[in-house]
Amino acid sequence: MIRFVALATLLSSALWTAAATAQTVDCDAGQSLNRTLAKMDKFTPATVTVKGTCTEFVLIDGFHDLTVQAVQGATLQQPGTNPRSLQYVLSIKGSQGITVAGLAVHSQPPIFSGIGIGGGSTDVRLQHVTTDGSWGVVVYEASQVWLVKVTVNLTSGYAAISAFDKSDVHIVDGLLKRPSNGAFNAGLLVGSGHVTMQGMTIRDMQQSININGSGSVDLVNFDPTAAGIDVIIDNPSGTNFNGAIVSGSSSLNLGSAKLRITNAGQPWGGDTGAVFVSNGSTLNAASNLVISGSQGQGVIVSNNSHAELGGSSITGGTHGGLVVLNLSTATADQSNPLTVISANGTDLFCDSKSQIAGALNIANASVVQCNNLLPGIYESLP
Repeated sequence: MIRFVALATLLSSALWTAAATAQTVDCDAGQSLNRTLAKMDKFTPATVTVKGTCTEFVLIDGFHDLTVQAVQGATLQQPGTNPRSLQYVLSIKGSQGITVAGLAVHSQPPIFSGIGIGGGSTDVRLQHVTTDGSWGVVVYEASQVWLVKVTVNLTSGYAAISAFDKSDVHIVDGLLKRPSNGAFNAGLLVGSGHVTMQGMTIRDMQQSININGSGSVDLVNFDPTAAGIDVIIDNPSGTNFNGAIVSGSSSLNLGSAKLRITNAGQPWGGDTGAVFVSNGSTLNAASNLVISGSQGQGVIVSNNSHAELGGSSITGGTHGGLVVLNLSTATADQSNPLTVISANGTDLFCDSKSQIAGALNIANASVVQCNNLLPGIYESLP
């Protein structure tokens, strides 16, 4: 009986494998990726190879185990007209086990975003995908997505990568950038979603990372195959306002990947700078935050928020290094090496209603304006 069950299982597996399909779509020869997908069995594993330039809107809706593999140079281009008012050039909805690899997606300002992934889609993977135009990649409606070596050149719209509606996104390597224009852009926007990230570069965005609506971002070395570990925020054009904004009961957690921020903020200071934590939010940085040369502030903690900075480095800023305001707290836990906050306009600043703890764990802070500066991390305990 056991041998019969094993044989039946083997035959079933062989039939399932044999049923997998492979198709090629050559858009330069007049074929259509969207029409091909519309005719396919959504529950049969399949690989579709794409060639040429496909000028069309593409919908992947309700598919299971589908791979869209682009031949080098294959492109998905937004059509000149949009009579159905579609929001995405490439839309993935209600699907599981979807891989899109090597495809370039071009969108235009009238559309919301180049790529949208929603409807509770799971196990979706974009790999070596490039997109330019409006909003880049939007993940919504509790979907689960991997973005591996994705490049977004944001030429219109607000954010390069967005995670909404309690979606979960893993980002590995890649580049988010924008051209020099008058627009105001964000690299990563997280609203009530969760993002885990490593090896990413975010360049010349006014708001490089924006986390709000109880969202969270973790920087962790979670993928051993990744090319990079640390997340780099650089601003060679000088247009940046904030390296990271954490607001609305949200959190930024730096684990086994460092966040390196250079040249953040604007010369007038204010609340521009490398990291701005506000409105009941938290920054858990430990020794993994490295800020240098801020044009604005280094780290601002405001409005009943908290930052933990044991072992981090904040140096060379024009204005404040660590600035704590409006019933907020910051702590430099004991670490080796010590937390370094030095060579800023003012290294440590707190108002009368806020507190910085762990002064003994902070090295080289020479300009201090904070009456509520505790040597240790607690008041005297009973």
